[in-house]
Order: sequence, then structure tokens, then C-alpha cells
Amino acid sequence: MLNTRRMTHDELLAYYSAPGIFTGVEGFEAQVDALPGDVASISRAVQGLLIHEAMAQAYQVTLPPERAGEKQLHSTVAMLTCATQLDGRAVNEARPPSKRVAGVCRHFATMFVAFMRHKGVPARARCGFAGYFEPGKHTDHWVGEYWNANEDRWVLVDAQMDRHQIAFFRPPFDTLDVPRDQFLVAGDAWRMCRSGAADPMTFGVAGTEMWGLVEVFGDVFQDLAALQSIELLPWGWYGLAKDERAAETEAALVDELAALSAAADAPAIDTGRARPPRPCARRDPDRDRCR
Repeated sequence: MLNTRRMTHDELLAYYSAPGIFTGVEGFEAQVDALPGDVASISRAVQGLLIHEAMAQAYQVTLPPERAGEKQLHSTVAMLTCATQLDGRAVNEARPPSKRVAGVCRHFATMFVAFMRHKGVPARARCGFAGYFEPGKHTDHWVGEYWNANEDRWVLVDAQMDRHQIAFFRPPFDTLDVPRDQFLVAGDAWRMCRSGAADPMTFGVAGTEMWGLVEVFGDVFQDLAALQSIELLPWGWYGLAKDERAAETEAALVDELAALSAAADAPAIDTGRARPPRPCARRDPDRDRCR
């Protein structure tokens, strides 16, 4: 007999409280336990372990070529292992910028999620577009999202934005509670572009020529994977997302998938898990080594 039982909201929260394939902290449990459990402290801990490769010079850091592979690290365990190889102090102690693991926004979001989940807080990574890095632009970006039980809502957190970056970019809001119109999850971005509410050419990857609807299209799949607790690398497009023509030829299907990303509630996640665009969870173990 076909099982038609649907996921409840409590089951959804339990799902996002458990570690995924990239958000476990095996071997570092005691050190993560030592971190304060509030969102601000977790964000600062992440910032003390990671540095965005594209912003390294803003911290007076020049990354040598041999460290380029750090951004290929998938799992939180691999990132923490690399961090301890670069600097032997405990995870709950901030490193100098030159001794932080070089990654991108996805790494900050993934580690934030891992720490929050270890603390028993439902959390997930979200892929989409930030409107606070460059005026008039929607920049490809990842943030974390956690369930605030006191306020009965999901809250977006940009764990990459430390005091240095806040002073530089001057976002007009608390980066521990990013407004939904300042960070558009990929599904919302797709729907806005498709409806004419936003210009697709304002959506893209900073510092590149990669702008337009195809970038939004790819992020829909990245966000759907993250909602299934598979936080892919930003360049890890898969399946239909690898066919740029599908942004137009399969637009109706992507409309349906974007609706799941936009809703991200129990019915949407249930539907996505029942008919997921499955990424391959296998990976080269050499990719999860520091150097």
C-alpha cells in the first residue's frame, strides 16, 4: 500500500537538527561543545576559522598558490582538520587571518549549519543572491538559516560578514537576521526573474561575466540540494543544471522546483525528497584534504 503520510513540521525541524554528509563534526565534538551556543558566538567562531579567498587581501593576507585547493574542501570535518593543521590552537580560538582556511561563502554557511546542528538547533544552508554587496546587483551567495523557536520562524544569517566586512559593505540591517528582500533564496530569485519583477542580468557572480538567468537557474538546483542537507560546492552543478539550454527549454519544470525552494516548508521538502534532482554524494577523498 502506498504510504501517503506527509512530513510534519516537527519532523522537518528534527531533520535539520541532524548532521548531513558535510555537516558532521566527528572528532571535534568537545571543541564545538566548548563554543557558546548563541548565534552571534557561533558566527564569530566560523569567522575565526575561515577566510574568503576573494577577500584575503582586505585582511592583509596573500594566499600562496599551494593553498588554492582549500576551497575544494567539502565537509566541516575536512575544514576543521585543515584549520588545525594551519594553526594548532583549539577550534574555539580565533586564528589570525593568514592561518584561516581559505574558502568561499558556501564554506561559511556550511560550517555555521554544522555548529548550529551540533548545538541542537535546526539549521540549513541556503543558496541564492545577496543585494548588499554591490548597489543594483544581486550577487551569488550562500548564507545559513536557523529555526528561531521563540519567534516561530526561520532566520537568515550571513556568517561570513564579520566586523571588517560589515564596515566595508555597510549593510543596513543586522547580518544575524538578514531580511528576505536583501537575500533572495534561489527559488524567489527565479520567480522574480520569470515574472518580470527583476532583471535577470542583475543576477550573477561578482568579478566575473557570469550574469543572467542561467546563474539563477543553477542556484535553484544548488539550493534544492542544500535543502536535502547536501551542501555542494558552488561550482558543483549537476544533472539538469549542467544544461544551460534547460533554463529555457525546461522553464516550466524549473518553475515547480523554484516553488519548493521558495517555500522550503515541510510539504515542499517532502515533495523534494520524493522527487529530488539527485546529486551524486560520492566524492574524491583527496578533495577533502587540506594540502
